[in-house]
Amino acid sequence: MSDGTQAQSARRVALIANADFYIGPPLARLLATRGHDLIVGDPEPGLVDQLESAGAAVEVVRGVKDLSDSTASERLVAAGLERFGHIDSAAAFSGRVVTGRFLASTVDDLHKVVSGCLEAPYHFLKAVVAPMVERGEGQVLIVTSASAVRATPGAPLYSSVRAAANHLVRNVADEVARSGVQVNAVGTNFMDFPEFLRATGGTDPAVRAKLEAAVPMRRLGTVEECAAMCAVFVDGTSRFTTGQFVAYAGGWA
Repeated sequence: MSDGTQAQSARRVALIANADFYIGPPLARLLATRGHDLIVGDPEPGLVDQLESAGAAVEVVRGVKDLSDSTASERLVAAGLERFGHIDSAAAFSGRVVTGRFLASTVDDLHKVVSGCLEAPYHFLKAVVAPMVERGEGQVLIVTSASAVRATPGAPLYSSVRAAANHLVRNVADEVARSGVQVNAVGTNFMDFPEFLRATGGTDPAVRAKLEAAVPMRRLGTVEECAAMCAVFVDGTSRFTTGQFVAYAGGWA
């Protein structure tokens, strides 16, 4: 949606790769109220109007939902740089949930999880970190899964590859820390979110009750409160934390 001219934004600029679901929309709304212009991937209906009403200039990039496609992140970054001249922060959520016991799994199952949970954040990090390093500052947040820190019956491949993504974040953070770029991860679990409920059977009230009982706080988390916690990693207010993984799972991890 750029007019083809590049203008250096006087405001902070945030890139939200997934503006159509999960933490993306509420995080984008929060950042708009905190003085950010935004690059958003495939925004949900009505979101752009909400962001612009909050005072944000918005660059929309469509057809970038599959972050395992390296060109998706590249297009997001290129559009942001063309429109605003710089990117101060970037956040992305990716994943492919494959459930089932390890002994019943296939190598195809593994490939699916690696593509969605490791290759996708790899491509995103490659695309967003390089211009930040060149500029000498920036903040990146990768939303992964709290299952990465525990053995997870029924999702052994998923939790293992999520752990790999968290360690990738740590390694990238260490490599670029001297450049003033922060890279962190937040891992969620037990979220009141359609994809989680579908994957766990939580749309059934009886199953949901069991899920809630497994959480020390005895409830599921909301995307709005998770977005509020994630915002501190990308809104420019906290610049001395990098290479960290924070679980957001009601005390489960």
